[in-house]
Amino acid sequence: MTTPLSTDTIKNFTYASTATVSMQMLKRGFRNSAINGVRPVNPGAARMVGPAFTLRYIPGREDLDQPPKPSDPPSAQREAIEGTPAGHVLVIGTEGNTAAGTLGDILALRLKVRGVAGVLSDGAMRDTPVIGKMDFPVYCTAAAAPPSMTRLHPVETQTPVGICGVPVYPGDIIVADEDGAIVVPRHIADEVARDSFEQERLEKFVAIRISQGIPISGTYPPNDETKALYEAWIKAGEPAAG
Repeated sequence: MTTPLSTDTIKNFTYASTATVSMQMLKRGFRNSAINGVRPVNPGAARMVGPAFTLRYIPGREDLDQPPKPSDPPSAQREAIEGTPAGHVLVIGTEGNTAAGTLGDILALRLKVRGVAGVLSDGAMRDTPVIGKMDFPVYCTAAAAPPSMTRLHPVETQTPVGICGVPVYPGDIIVADEDGAIVVPRHIADEVARDSFEQERLEKFVAIRISQGIPISGTYPPNDETKALYEAWIKAGEPAAG
């Protein structure tokens, strides 16, 4: 059972960029945590934070994968649509197959209504003109008109998947923005979020200094003098740096 994320951890991850989170992961020795090549279908709804609930597809087979009927038995895809907990990210592994869409607008809407935090897939999405207008984060690598059953078969949920060469285990924390997505193991998520917030705030202060004409040397990375100015800036309630 995944320990729920605290409000502070969600806030800290939301404040920080994936670039910042990536640096914090690197400081802890994680060099393969960034999922590159995925893009938000709606860039205006790109921020996404939540534990991973996984769905794995394999290549489809004609005798098993047919157009859907109301009498169909439960499938791993339907289990994921109705079973991904609120606040979680549905992570869909397809082995990089973009010949068919893993989800369309109706299933995306169902996830949104259920309170799911978003969707991340190494495959394609259908109905992207509609999904692109939703206030709901959906990340994928391509768009495709054909439905999933033309080329894909859903086999299981809550098993490790590989997304663009990055392992995602159920319960890992997904942090995403327009640069892509970062995978953070749950057991270090709270500290990574805390330190990401602090790095982001420090870099905000540094950017103010640089915009005022202060040279890079001693400012970025900050020396002791810059760090002291930063601490004073925080105590003053984050005013413009002087």
